[in-house]
Amino acid sequence: MVEAVRRAVLAGDVVTTGAAFADAIGSSGRLLGSAGVLSALDHVRAELKGLGPLEYLLADDAVTDILVNGPDDVWVDGANGLRRIGRAFATDDEVRALAVRLVAAGGRRLDDGCPAVDVQIEGLRVHAVLPPISTTGTLLCIRIRRPRVFSLQELTAGGTVGPMMAQALTLMMRCRLNFLISGATGTGKTTLLSTLLGLAAPHERVVLVEDAAELNPEHPHTVGLQARHGNLEGAGVLDLTELVRQALRMRPDRLVVGECRGAEVRELLAAMNTGHDGGGATIHANSAEAVPARLSALAALAGLTSEALALQAASALDVVVHVARGSQGRHVQSLGLLRVVQTQGLVVIPVLVHTDTGCRRSAGWEDFARRVGWVESDSDRGAEEPHYRHTP
Repeated sequence: MVEAVRRAVLAGDVVTTGAAFADAIGSSGRLLGSAGVLSALDHVRAELKGLGPLEYLLADDAVTDILVNGPDDVWVDGANGLRRIGRAFATDDEVRALAVRLVAAGGRRLDDGCPAVDVQIEGLRVHAVLPPISTTGTLLCIRIRRPRVFSLQELTAGGTVGPMMAQALTLMMRCRLNFLISGATGTGKTTLLSTLLGLAAPHERVVLVEDAAELNPEHPHTVGLQARHGNLEGAGVLDLTELVRQALRMRPDRLVVGECRGAEVRELLAAMNTGHDGGGATIHANSAEAVPARLSALAALAGLTSEALALQAASALDVVVHVARGSQGRHVQSLGLLRVVQTQGLVVIPVLVHTDTGCRRSAGWEDFARRVGWVESDSDRGAEEPHYRHTP
């Protein structure tokens, strides 16, 4: 039946609407009954417009990524980490057919001449790779962009952010400090960034620059720019570096780069050094201490020396917020200040560090508290004393 409806669609006899699918199913000659028609409609819609046998995973809010390594090797990722769901396809041809259809829906093609493609469609970011580039068959990675944004209170209640850390992040946003959110893949950097942008004052204009649109902050004045890949001849490229330049002409109160991973870091730092405060970005790094080295590597792509990068970054960026994922799920691991230290260069001085018993204040605490006007409560005074000491 699905094949009959598919042939009708390809022949142009059926428009891809629910009503048209239902009519085509009813015309298939099968006696299904009302419940059967509804069930068949869901199946046909998933096969022709959705994720096929993976469609049901979209209903699970805990799933953020679907990873298909083969017809019988499918994994999902979420707050509790990776888990295997087993077989979802009969053959690799079915995996390939789904990948080709999803990529085509994103306006690109996936075939032997273009065997690795990344597209975005209706809240999904899809990456597909075909053999022989993939050595194990068709690979399909689907990132699900959930429309719902968590509030800081919800992240605190769920254990992602500690109460003292939440207060520090709130003051960071209120005082319009420039910040980086660092972390490894899948630690929740984008989720936290969307949440924090929701704390910006309603009258502020937030301009987002992303390689693929994933940020969806709950803020009344947000506009976004998305990078564009080149065509088959490589023409028409609009990369993040150019988009940051364009964003500066759009009168941003807060300039945000979804992920710094190339030469655009130079433009972002230059903007933050010329009066554009309150901005932010995410960056891949395994620890807060690794952020300076990561910034240096990106700056080298833009032709900046390590010394120039250190001066620019220390002047432009105020705070580094590091997120991690452990056995208890995702959490904000630390908050630190980015500074240039004699003999050490660019370093991150910890302010608050997550522990099993709460947040521990560290060497940069007094500097940060003074900067944001922190007023200590009794619970703050009871926090563990810092045992990190930094000598300038």
